[in-house]
Formats: sequence, structure tokens, C-alpha cells
Amino acid sequence: MKTIRVVAAVIRSVNPEGRPVIFATQRGYGEFKDGWEFPGGKIEPGETPKEALIREIREELGTEISIGEKIMTVEHDYPEFHLSMDCFWCEVRKGNLELREHEAARWLTAETLEDVDWLPADVELIRQLRNKLALN
Repeated sequence: MKTIRVVAAVIRSVNPEGRPVIFATQRGYGEFKDGWEFPGGKIEPGETPKEALIREIREELGTEISIGEKIMTVEHDYPEFHLSMDCFWCEVRKGNLELREHEAARWLTAETLEDVDWLPADVELIRQLRNKLALN
């Protein structure tokens, strides 16, 4: 089975009530259209995961990010391929998170993480994030 290596940005901020929130996007194209995910994409040959993430967020959202610690690597088997997804904490450095490829986006709290229909590979990450967000 072919392995596809990707990166995902878990962009965090604080809402007006002072609660931690993370940025989720809804796919606007492809086989998984309408599913919710964290923005990011494929690692191109010669790129490090962090370089790929900076490029993908610039392309998809017109935004410059700073990349923090790696949260985890998700390994998930889809019917046609294996996905290996490196997930990083990120923050907006510059820009307004413009949706260039996605249908919609939401800032989610620990309590609202289940309000969207996550893609299968993101479900394990959501479990980890719920715990981390609830601690803040």
C-alpha cells in the first residue's frame, strides 16, 4: 500500500472569552470533500515537514505561521493508501486565514470539537487535543 506523508497545522489562539481555540477547515474538493480537517498538505520531495507546513498554509490560507512542538504523528489506513500525518501546534504570525481551497472554517473549543464531521485520520488527533485544550 502506498504511503502518503502529510503535515497538519493545529493553529491555536484564544477566543474573546479567554478560552483556547483551534482552527478547523472543511475540505472543498476531492474524495473527502465536506469533511473537516486541520489545514496542511503533502510533503514534497526535499522538504522537511516544517517547510512543507509553512508552504501549505501560505498557499491554502494566505497566512504566515510559526510552528511549535510536534503533537503527534497519525498513522491511518484509508482503502487506497496509508496516511502518515505529522501534526504541529502553530500560531498565526501574519495574515488573516483566507479560505483559498476550503469551503468553511471554524474556531473550536474543547467542548465544540465534536460539532464537525472530522475525517477519519483526524479522529485520534482530536482525542489528544480535547485533553490538551481542556487543561488550558
